[in-house]
Amino acid sequence: MPDRPAPIAPADLAHAVAALDGWEGDLGGITRTVEATSFPAAIDLVRAVAEIAQEMDHHPDIDIRWRKVTFTLTTHDAGGVTKLDIDQARRIDALVANE
Repeated sequence: MPDRPAPIAPADLAHAVAALDGWEGDLGGITRTVEATSFPAAIDLVRAVAEIAQEMDHHPDIDIRWRKVTFTLTTHDAGGVTKLDIDQARRIDALVANE
């Protein structure tokens, strides 16, 4: 059984979130809202994030409101934000930057 990820220390979280594009949050979770060019583009973004989530075996909460997509990342079994969430946020940022 893999080791359970450890929550990030508050100072490390602040530094990591500051280095991300448009993310905010606290030890309980980090969130970013993206506005796509159209509803189909928003759905395409969600599909691309779903592929990353499956690959990482780490699934974000996703809220879709027309062209706005909000991603919330937390590692539930660790009780907060871990390196997995920061890594996934970076990958989401890369997708959005290439949109």
